[in-house]
Amino acid sequence: MQTIEGLDPLRSAASQLRRDGPLALVPTMGALHEGHLTLVRAARRHAAHVAVSIFVNPLQFGANEDLAAYPRPRERDLDLLRGEGVSLVWTPTAEGMYPAGFATNISVSGVSDGLCGAARPGHFDGVATVVCKLFNQVRPDVALFGEKDWQQLAVIRRMARDLDLVRPHVDRILGVPTVREADGLAMSSRNAYLTAEQRAQAATLPRAMADAVAAIERGADVPATLATLSTALIAGGFTAVDYAELRDADSLAAIDRPGAVPARLLVAARIGRARLIDNLAVAPAP
Repeated sequence: MQTIEGLDPLRSAASQLRRDGPLALVPTMGALHEGHLTLVRAARRHAAHVAVSIFVNPLQFGANEDLAAYPRPRERDLDLLRGEGVSLVWTPTAEGMYPAGFATNISVSGVSDGLCGAARPGHFDGVATVVCKLFNQVRPDVALFGEKDWQQLAVIRRMARDLDLVRPHVDRILGVPTVREADGLAMSSRNAYLTAEQRAQAATLPRAMADAVAAIERGADVPATLATLSTALIAGGFTAVDYAELRDADSLAAIDRPGAVPARLLVAARIGRARLIDNLAVAPAP
């Protein structure tokens, strides 16, 4: 496994790997868990070689967010990737990714509006900018992202389509289903911020969401169901609910009832030091 920090060596190594067949990219911010490793395993099914990037991207953190505290267990991450048969790990520095005078920003309107885009202004600009750079640096044949951040996946697909970065567009940016703990909580690096008590309380999130999806699919009033969901989260130990919304699964347009196309229930809520996000599919109305 090659671990590379410089752009020129990266381009040379990636070019060499592509001579053997398709190259997959799994972008991460490190602090790897089973969810990331599931992405790597999926990537191996789609490509001859897998490249993983580890970069804690400062552009996607707000002024009062956890950039400095974000976990960076480099050696553990590298050991995990080595065990998964990864061919290349790209670990750029912030100075290398954004050199002095860097002044370019990619903003994807529409799918970035509302939800986490409202709660974290500028976040998805940072995501789109860094992912665009990663695609240009590594030039992967296929890139894989977790579905846990459904809005992020929509932003990346829209950005790649609009900027002609990947062909065929959506088919080569693959979403991988959310990996969950035994109690249903979506795996996240930020789960490490939770105390034992908070971790037990956090399981309220997937349970309450599943109840809400079942109610909506039975025809329950959507606004009332979402209000019940928020109440259940607060009663279960969460301190705030940033949003609980039903959206069109593809466009992320707000909807007040399931239609003829798939919908998605998206939730973000805070407990202790952690802000947890999750989403579940809602079947189209019969």
